[in-house]
Amino acid sequence: MLLFFTLGLLIHFVFFASIFDIYFTSPLVHGMTPQFTPLPPPARRLVLFVADGLRADTLYELDENGTSRAPFIRNIIMHEGSWGISHTRVPTESRPGHVALIAGFYEDVSAVAKGWKENPVEFDSLFNESKYTWSWGSPDILPMFAKGASGDHVYTYSYDAKREDFGAQDATKLDTWVFDNVKDFFRHARNNQSLFSKINEEKIVFFLHLLGIDTNGHAHRPSSRDYKDNIKKVDDGVKEIVSMFNHFYGNDGKTTFIFTSDHGMTDWGSHGAGHPSETLTPLVTWGAGINYPQRVSADIAPLMTSLIGVPFPLNSVGILPVDYLNNTDLFKAESMFTNAVQILEQFKVKMTQKKEVTLPFLFTPFKLLSDSKQFNILRKARSYIKHRKFDEVVSLCKELIHLALKGLSYYHTYDRFFLGINVVIGFVGWISYASLLIIKSHSNLIKGVSKEVKKPSHLLPCSFVAIGILVAFFLLIQACPWTYYVYGLLPVPIWYAVLREFQVVQDLVTSLLTYPLSHFVGYLLVFTLGIEVLVLSFFYRYMLTAGLTAFAVWPFLTRLWTRAKVTSLSWAFFSVLLAVFPLMPVVGRKPDISLVMGAGLLVLLLSLCVVTSLMKRKDSFRKEELLVHLLQVLSTVLSMYVVYSTQSSLLRKQGLPLMNQVISWATLASSLFVPLLSSPAVFQRLFSILLSLMSTYLLLSTGYEAVFPLVLSCLMFVWINIEQETLQQSGVCCKQKLTSIQFSYNTDITQFRQLYLDDIRRAFFLVFFLVTAFFGTGNIASINSFDLASVYCFLTVFSPFMMGALMMWKILIPFVLVMCAFEAPFFFLQHFFFLVKDYGSWLDIGTSISHYVIVMSMTIFLVFLNGLAQLLTTKKLRLCGKPKSHFM
Repeated sequence: MLLFFTLGLLIHFVFFASIFDIYFTSPLVHGMTPQFTPLPPPARRLVLFVADGLRADTLYELDENGTSRAPFIRNIIMHEGSWGISHTRVPTESRPGHVALIAGFYEDVSAVAKGWKENPVEFDSLFNESKYTWSWGSPDILPMFAKGASGDHVYTYSYDAKREDFGAQDATKLDTWVFDNVKDFFRHARNNQSLFSKINEEKIVFFLHLLGIDTNGHAHRPSSRDYKDNIKKVDDGVKEIVSMFNHFYGNDGKTTFIFTSDHGMTDWGSHGAGHPSETLTPLVTWGAGINYPQRVSADIAPLMTSLIGVPFPLNSVGILPVDYLNNTDLFKAESMFTNAVQILEQFKVKMTQKKEVTLPFLFTPFKLLSDSKQFNILRKARSYIKHRKFDEVVSLCKELIHLALKGLSYYHTYDRFFLGINVVIGFVGWISYASLLIIKSHSNLIKGVSKEVKKPSHLLPCSFVAIGILVAFFLLIQACPWTYYVYGLLPVPIWYAVLREFQVVQDLVTSLLTYPLSHFVGYLLVFTLGIEVLVLSFFYRYMLTAGLTAFAVWPFLTRLWTRAKVTSLSWAFFSVLLAVFPLMPVVGRKPDISLVMGAGLLVLLLSLCVVTSLMKRKDSFRKEELLVHLLQVLSTVLSMYVVYSTQSSLLRKQGLPLMNQVISWATLASSLFVPLLSSPAVFQRLFSILLSLMSTYLLLSTGYEAVFPLVLSCLMFVWINIEQETLQQSGVCCKQKLTSIQFSYNTDITQFRQLYLDDIRRAFFLVFFLVTAFFGTGNIASINSFDLASVYCFLTVFSPFMMGALMMWKILIPFVLVMCAFEAPFFFLQHFFFLVKDYGSWLDIGTSISHYVIVMSMTIFLVFLNGLAQLLTTKKLRLCGKPKSHFM
């Protein structure tokens, strides 16, 4: 059984990792020839302002007094340049946004594993193609373009990362630092002949990354005065920098200015998903080569390359917005033709790479853009240029670009169907094998069915060995990556194991045929309905409300109502109360510290009632345990104080107090071992776990979600009682008081009883509660469900990994509470864990990738959190003295 368990864990890891090979591989290709327009460019230099986190509507709209928040930018829009809306794609994070702006492609999402700070793959950019680039701003953004550049012509000037503090007194200082350093740079250049010579070259870029608006948006929300005032300060700074450039270069008319943003921000101060407030960003351009006022959309990277005459970034997939250009029709046509050839080069390299590693009779080319069609389009475009039919050139080149982009996507996903089929076949095989093994070893479904022991045949293993050899040879001759061997060969031994249990399948079918058809159909419909509710809850949170409401009615449809009225009513009450949470807004959109304080008071009130009740039972409560509970109550009080104090300090822009930070981290660190000091009795231990985890959860809460674990825990406690009633009703065990039942570490599965239909219901309840723990207060599949304010009691300086880890722990706390309740003897000693281990399999087809990852993560984390729950519930530490026995 240990081998089976280990094998199952390994298979789930493989299937989890497969999603990154199938969907998240890098779209970039290398080996293309640089392409540039053969005509002189209109500008010698480019100045790029990126106001990080600036929403388009907030910049363009007038304030309550009817005046612009950015008068200088608005004057440019009205009289000098072109403007419009630039559209970013998810994930709307700073790094992918800047890669799209400066390199012209949507970055490999695997960069998220490096906190959006490092290059997962090498790529070309405008900065790399320029003669020189000077950049000022955040240390999170600037280094990635310098590291990817060939040579040492990209210069970066960054402030200390500690300045990126969401609790800082004035985040606009981040932008002021950039403007001041640019001014100092040009003052220094007047006295440095070498530098003066460089900044007077052509094809140079100046990049100003302005992070203050994003920081104020996270800390105070985009509707705040801080966010809007920061826009005014950025506008003033841009005005000064433009004036300085014009003065420095003697108003030579050879400077192009571009003002834009990498992403927007939601009303609740987050970004990362695809809401219009996150994807719609402003774009304002003026200066050399730019048309006079008009409103059009644009891809920025090809626009910038065309303006200063450098080659298009090799990996750029953007389309040149010719309407922005104030130049001759010949220049526009030549630039568009160069843009088309540059993207076509990527298509040809991608096709060649795929063709070289695919057997000729299996290779299916992209039919919409054959070699002959490429040649005809390019020949026709050149002919149009020769005959000065420039509009036709632009139209034809756009058609070629769209076909090339479709072809790039076609070859990028060429192996997706093959890999997906292998993963599905392996997954279905593993589900089948696990189910058959459970039925064979821990079920009475096939009890009494005649079994004829047949002599093993060598045909089956030989057949599967031959299949494995053929699959390996097929992958070898195509030079496939080693991961393809894993996905291709893994289903072979799995399905061999399934077919070895063919006799169990026959016996199962025979056994099921003995059941009345009406009963079988009824169970099947209920099971299907339950599965559908779970699937839909990944997309519609209110389905959790529907499920919990059905749970509330369940005891009244059984004999539980007649045997345990108080327990049934409690179950119905807490089920309905928990059903309210999925109907509420996603966490973080409407923060309310008073609700966090209220949740803390409820915990203190509950603690008082429980401790008072336990103190009356002298046989089950010792002074040592009372001390532990009092310490946990004190921890809850401190958490409430830290939340209130931190909120007040941040509102006064005084930052995160050091003492609050120390208390928060100490509370988090102690929350996992303090419960081990409590009694191992079921009720006392679960209550101790709740107190410890609630102290941490309060520190990570910003609103109503602080009440969620408390209501969930109350329902879990009632669940333990109600399952005790069902087991007593079926004659499996006799009723005992929870204060007299001990958690005990017992993994001897030979002592487990046979499984019955009611165990499927218990397994479904567990899975449903786990899904509710995930989605009860928000959708964790969406990045913008996370509110950075949740971690302000622990840190305010931007740190993606640390902040992500804290928010992940906040998500897992309700998960741990459910698993600890499931560790109660009524469940663990009477139930086979593998019934629910593979529940995620039906979600791997037809659902979004994020949901797939969540389900696979849940399946894997069940194993680890089951171990954590065992540790929290069964282990006992003592402050002093010798241990005493508490077994009744």
